[in-house]
Amino acid sequence: MSFTRLNSLDPVVIEGWRWAPFLNQTINAFASLQPQSSDLASDFLNKEGTFGSKSKPQKVQTKTWACRTKKLRYVRAACVEAFGTASVLNLLVNPFHNYELPFFGADFVTLPTGHLLALDLQPVLNKDKLHTEAVWERLLPLQARWQSLLPWGGAIPLEAESFFSPGFLWTRLPLGDEADQLILEVVRPAFGEYLSLYLDFVQKAREVSPVRASHLLAGQKSYMRYRAKKDPARGMLTRFFGHEWTENYIHNVLFDL
Repeated sequence: MSFTRLNSLDPVVIEGWRWAPFLNQTINAFASLQPQSSDLASDFLNKEGTFGSKSKPQKVQTKTWACRTKKLRYVRAACVEAFGTASVLNLLVNPFHNYELPFFGADFVTLPTGHLLALDLQPVLNKDKLHTEAVWERLLPLQARWQSLLPWGGAIPLEAESFFSPGFLWTRLPLGDEADQLILEVVRPAFGEYLSLYLDFVQKAREVSPVRASHLLAGQKSYMRYRAKKDPARGMLTRFFGHEWTENYIHNVLFDL
């Protein structure tokens, strides 16, 4: 099925895309918040191309779903399908900085070497108990329960640790039927619980003082600068779509602060 996407709330349709059920679950979850479309250029809403040799070109599609709500400045899902090479859902929820809210992040990546799956309510101010304590108190039991059913994904870079919570759910799985079953029976319900918890925090969030809001904004900008600088998808996207488009996508769509 192919059609022209007119705005960022239009359905994302990519034939054979593994992560469609997760995005559909996300879209349904945010429907109650009366989402509005985000202004994205058509070249970011839908980008198609080919890669590989001239004799055997392979198709790649990148589509972006995005919205905003009263308390969430920018919710976006980057969806990539490079058939046989990569299947990706990268979801990030950015709250307005005048609410005491963490980020919500999910990164589901399938490569020929296996699946890399990450899920977290990521702190804006990691060492600030006012910001983290109430979140981690409810998040840690979820992480303990679901992580016990999955292999640990391994160490993360020291410089990245402050951008993750202790409730970080992280696993690597080899390709195959067993992994598919774990994704269906463990990762999918874990994703639903993390997302439901986050939306509960959003519903209950109240505006903070201007001074507090300025601290939260500084934390958000620090996070965005790090993510834009270290985005592991940069090489892949550059291979597919070139340097200029990739840098614009990273800095203006994926991590726009």
